[in-house]
Amino acid sequence: MSDYVAFIENIKKKTGIDLSLYKEAQMKRRLISLYEKRGFRNFTDYFNAIHKNTEMLQEFLDRMTINVSEFYRNAQRWAVLEKNIFPKLLANNRKPKIWSAACSTGEEPYSITMVLSSHIPLADISVLATDLDLGVLARAKVGLYPERALKEVPPAIVKKYFNNESQFYQVKDEVKRAVTFKQHNLLDNHYDSGFDLIVCRNVMIYFTEEAKEQIYTNFSKALKKGGILFVGSTEQIFNPSKYGLESVETFFYRKI
Repeated sequence: MSDYVAFIENIKKKTGIDLSLYKEAQMKRRLISLYEKRGFRNFTDYFNAIHKNTEMLQEFLDRMTINVSEFYRNAQRWAVLEKNIFPKLLANNRKPKIWSAACSTGEEPYSITMVLSSHIPLADISVLATDLDLGVLARAKVGLYPERALKEVPPAIVKKYFNNESQFYQVKDEVKRAVTFKQHNLLDNHYDSGFDLIVCRNVMIYFTEEAKEQIYTNFSKALKKGGILFVGSTEQIFNPSKYGLESVETFFYRKI
């Protein structure tokens, strides 16, 4: 057994996270870089250190996830969400149940909230935002972002929902109150149900085909009939009917 395979088995026993469901080359490269920076020469020594040191375990969990995010990423898709998707969802339910899965540092759930606020009051909006990484969730709750993260946000929205603090922008409290952040592992934890909208973008590319099938199946079960799954621009589902879904717009799928 290679030391990487043993590492995978040990990490699964310790954390419940199954690294074999991630693409091996990418994950291995990232972890070797991490343990070499810490002065280790192999996965065996690195796991022994993680096992004894909580700080190193947290660092490992932080590096497992890749966090590249910005507000209104692929702005034309957010325009479709605002103009085509939300009006239909709101025709049936004025307080939709929404989940931003693998939300990273919070740009996505805050974007959902801002877009939806053009249809209903902020006080009526509730978005569940989850990620595996406690470090990024802590940053998301603070809601402070560099100017570059807002490059796609319409100027009127920036003015309305952000406070400018030097070279950073702070999400206003009324937007923050609409979002609840929680830790969640897409590959292991229970999925809630009855969602009108699930947004999961730019994370599936890191998973194996087996893991993607598991997650899409669970997302479909978590959606109510007529609910929408919104995926990233590199993550088109080529056989949505396999999951009880149908394409309604590019990168938007409705539960049949």
